[in-house]
Amino acid sequence: MMVIEQVREGMHVVGPDGKKIGKVDDLKMGDPDAVTADGQTAPETGGLVGSVIDDFAETSRLPRHTAERLLRLGYVKIDRSGLFGGHEYVASDDLDRVEGDTLWLKVGAAKKRS
Repeated sequence: MMVIEQVREGMHVVGPDGKKIGKVDDLKMGDPDAVTADGQTAPETGGLVGSVIDDFAETSRLPRHTAERLLRLGYVKIDRSGLFGGHEYVASDDLDRVEGDTLWLKVGAAKKRS
């Protein structure tokens, strides 16, 4: 079972060192076997998937290529706690494990987040 399949909204999120990052605000399952979203584009309409990617990139304030990757792999949206709160998105391949009501991120996820 993939880690993201065990994640639920409201779970605590911690880094690999156990330091609290925030709580799971939202999540989306992806299709990790897909190489690209291009094959899902409908040429006669300009592409539903393209507009989904563009909409997500705009609302998340992420670069388009990052938004496409997150939609393809799946992601967890974290409501960060602390002085510099806000939201951040973590790809499903950066999730390490779930223990009880806590989601642990992989070691490399900290560098990708900064």
